[in-house]
Amino acid sequence: MALDQSALLALLSELKLTNVTDRIRMVTETLYQELINAEATAHIGAAPFERSDDRTNQRNGTRPRVLTTTAGDLHLKIP
Repeated sequence: MALDQSALLALLSELKLTNVTDRIRMVTETLYQELINAEATAHIGAAPFERSDDRTNQRNGTRPRVLTTTAGDLHLKIP
């Protein structure tokens, strides 16, 4: 699921208020989270709250995980 325009504008306004290091971490964290969500959607066969005949699984919440990178610690939600 891609970020919609309002989510991108909100992210950009947050980025303007942070220093360069935090900007890189926030963008990296957002990118990783979107990739994780896209992979879950592809595996399940439907987006969150979407009803589909092709749906092979269901979502059952997330668990928090911290991924340490050179950009900093990324706080991710793993399905």
